[in-house]
Amino acid sequence: MAWFAALESGCYNLNKLLALEDVNLLLKAEDQLEVLRRGTVQIVSEDELLAKIRSSIKTGRPMRVKLGVDASAPDIHIGHAVPLRKLRQFQDLGHEVFFIIGDFTGRIGDPSGRSDTRKQLSEEEVRANARTYQEQVYKILDPQKTRLCLNSEWLGALDFADVVRLGATTTVARMLERDDFQERFRQGYPISVHEFMYPLAQAYDSIATEADVEIGGTDQTFNLLMGRDIQREYGQAPQVVMTLPLLEGTDGIQKMSKSLGNYIGINDPPDEIFGRTMSIPDSLITKYFELATDVPMEEIGRLGRAMASGEMNPRDAKMQLAGEIVSLYAGAEAARQARDNFIRVFSEKELPEDIPVWTPAAEEASAGEMPVAKLLVSAGLAPSTSEAKRLVAQGGVRVNDDRIEDDRHPVRLVPGTIVRVGKRRIVRIG
Repeated sequence: MAWFAALESGCYNLNKLLALEDVNLLLKAEDQLEVLRRGTVQIVSEDELLAKIRSSIKTGRPMRVKLGVDASAPDIHIGHAVPLRKLRQFQDLGHEVFFIIGDFTGRIGDPSGRSDTRKQLSEEEVRANARTYQEQVYKILDPQKTRLCLNSEWLGALDFADVVRLGATTTVARMLERDDFQERFRQGYPISVHEFMYPLAQAYDSIATEADVEIGGTDQTFNLLMGRDIQREYGQAPQVVMTLPLLEGTDGIQKMSKSLGNYIGINDPPDEIFGRTMSIPDSLITKYFELATDVPMEEIGRLGRAMASGEMNPRDAKMQLAGEIVSLYAGAEAARQARDNFIRVFSEKELPEDIPVWTPAAEEASAGEMPVAKLLVSAGLAPSTSEAKRLVAQGGVRVNDDRIEDDRHPVRLVPGTIVRVGKRRIVRIG
């Protein structure tokens, strides 16, 4: 793994160092702040961020902006892309990004939001997942302005005295301020001592990179703020913390997750990205526009008002949204073709506007596909497996535009997929 060896030798930057003439810090500090506010939940604090931006402009030194990810889920979806897109905003403003793959912290397991102790990954699992991240992340980030790091570089070098010093920077009471730890303690569920080390290890990443800004989801707020505290203890200026919302998946309820089957992968085929986007609830359209596209906020506001007044059909807004997302990850031509394919399947076949939505159960969705006969029964299109097999044998079953002739044919559980039995029974996978 030559790529991994390169990472282990230090933070990897294709340019090694950014040339000063490549850094565009000419945008006024207030204008940069306005760009960076988009899609944020909280900035701790805006005054500090503005001061750091002003200092960056004055000195010509880019801010060092950090995002850490534990390589526990190797496929990047547009929920993962929310903080990556924020990093890209910083890059476009001339700042430098540290994208930290937590190969060391991944072996601890992030306890955030957990009701039990997270399974620790093996070194082999971490390395395999880290490689997948490394292959995908440059679909969003500018490789010329990205330092790709493994945190084992500095965490693995700490001796026991260093760990004791790190542990001495906080208290058990402070750790138990975390909602998830509080709840587990109240319920009598075990909290392993090594889990207390996770936020400290993440904070040490900020020490090692001398981070000016750290970004993360709202579920990471405790860990991010811990970084500010620990930087002070180590004599560094505290980082600004920027939290971003967690993007709901296509079901409109749960956080986007591959295990729940409610995700839109940035490496999915364009038709799948388009179809999955078309399956989101109308209530999420403007949120997806804000967090998953580059459409200006003024235009997003106009679309929201048009839908609220009835001037615009939400389906048309979703068509635009799906095209924007496909274009970001596959190009404008792929977006045009995906739109044409979607219209051909839905419009030319004269499908009804209000197709019933069938959402697979979590265990079904996690499998990713299902034999068509089983799907027909689960979706309520056939009363029994024997009847489902008979319908397939008679040629009455179609998935999108394809006639299914084998009752064992695996159907991919892609949101937006249309399953029909004859002309009257129809569902859309949600």
